[in-house]
Amino acid sequence: MQRRSFLVWSAATGAAALGSYAGFNRWQEIDTAVNYPGRAEGHFLRDHKSLPEPSEVIDTDVVILGSGIAGLTAAWKLNKEGKQDFLMISGPQLYGNAAGGHFGDLAYPTGGHYLPLPSPESVHVREILSDLGIIQRNPFSEKPYYDERFILHGPEERLLINGQWQDGFVPTHGVPAAELAEHKRFFAEVERLRVLKGNDGKRVFVFPTALSSSDPEWQALDRISLKTWLEQNGYRAPSLHWYLNYCCRDDYGTRYDKVSAWAGLHYYCSRWGQAENAGNGAWLTWPGGMHPVAEAMDKAAGARRKNGTAVSLKTTAAGVEALCFDIVDGVAKTYLVRARKAICAMPLYVAARVVREIKQYGFDPKIHTPIYAPWMVANFLMKDFPQERPDAPLSWDNVVYQEPGLGYVVSTHQDIRVTPPAKTVFSAYVALSDRSPEAARKWLDKASPEELLTLASTDLKTAYGWKFAPCVERVDITLRGHAMAAPLPGFRSNSGLKALREHNGSILFAHADLSGFSVFEEAAWWGYRAATLALV
Repeated sequence: MQRRSFLVWSAATGAAALGSYAGFNRWQEIDTAVNYPGRAEGHFLRDHKSLPEPSEVIDTDVVILGSGIAGLTAAWKLNKEGKQDFLMISGPQLYGNAAGGHFGDLAYPTGGHYLPLPSPESVHVREILSDLGIIQRNPFSEKPYYDERFILHGPEERLLINGQWQDGFVPTHGVPAAELAEHKRFFAEVERLRVLKGNDGKRVFVFPTALSSSDPEWQALDRISLKTWLEQNGYRAPSLHWYLNYCCRDDYGTRYDKVSAWAGLHYYCSRWGQAENAGNGAWLTWPGGMHPVAEAMDKAAGARRKNGTAVSLKTTAAGVEALCFDIVDGVAKTYLVRARKAICAMPLYVAARVVREIKQYGFDPKIHTPIYAPWMVANFLMKDFPQERPDAPLSWDNVVYQEPGLGYVVSTHQDIRVTPPAKTVFSAYVALSDRSPEAARKWLDKASPEELLTLASTDLKTAYGWKFAPCVERVDITLRGHAMAAPLPGFRSNSGLKALREHNGSILFAHADLSGFSVFEEAAWWGYRAATLALV
């Protein structure tokens, strides 16, 4: 972690200040911390540094390598089925992309920050949410009843466009009627595709994607980009193109001219979960993003885990052996885990270096490893709320009609109070999709805290101008160089991913990367599957 305090300049000029001293300039000191989760361990693996001999040998029936949503789901499922002889190795960051942090009592996300209502096909997600008490009754009905504390309440979202806030993200303010007609046509097509089935009787777009139709007619969408599909179908409205590009950048960290049309349409057509006590399209969210959910899953699993990162995983006559290391005060210590089964719940670019002879499973790292999009999450501790424009109230999610920012989320939004809290956290998200992933990672690695803060605060400065900086007390920036697999055209036909998905042996693979993109429903599915296989 890097920590720097430095000065940023803010200027205020009142309307009556022209030609007088009523305007003022001021310097505001902001304490900024920059976190690089997994970088030290990743570089350690990449550089093949030597390790000391193991100081400990641990025997268990099942070892789970990774504590993200896939690993947590596997642990939760094993425990639920009565299997308690397992051990989770946490990996370089506990909870991975579901992790969060705190400014005192104020929680904030450093990764994922919401969960759509799961559709009926996502039985595994509903089972988890029911066990955790988030679904309070009728978990497998058409409309389960959810704990209302976690259902996102309004105002949900707003967009700053043409100098004015509007309700909702689909651009409408100042948008010509012809473009609005295209919006209507696109969303009508989405409604049609949501219920469409392929020639195998399966719905075309569904979570988990493993249950989606394999009809070749619809799989052909994976050969082109979403932008190409839009152009082929006569969608020309710049406002619609901006919106769909924003959604791809938000969900996949990648622009719509690079995202598979199948993945781009899946974003809209697969999410139709309903609730007895919420409107269609509702979301679940927590001040700390997905961290409280991950914590609850960890607790439900019995929290049988150990700090460390796997450096090698190999099969043996008795099962598997995982050599793990942990860096304590800059010193690497190792231990060996022996087990009957291993659930490899780590990103595939890591698994490619950890699993011995991974090619024997049908996965060639040089050919089959996904492209990974980098992300930045900056959490601003606000000692005051900046003054809002009169157009629309502060919402949970606030987006500016521009790039590269993805807007900012207000962590205290779910705190239902008559008056706002004294302090809050604005969580700004940035997908560096304006450059190649490699170029973005190189820039993130070399950028100073000042440069990172300038980029992270772009949307906030656009929204509030000089009034923003004086409200900031501290900033915590998290950089995820390989945040998520990008579903580029052809990802659905990646034979290496298919081979790992179907493999059943001493090593079981479980990560959202197996689906080709990073979302809770997919990660949980592969963790659920791996646990079920490990029980045998």
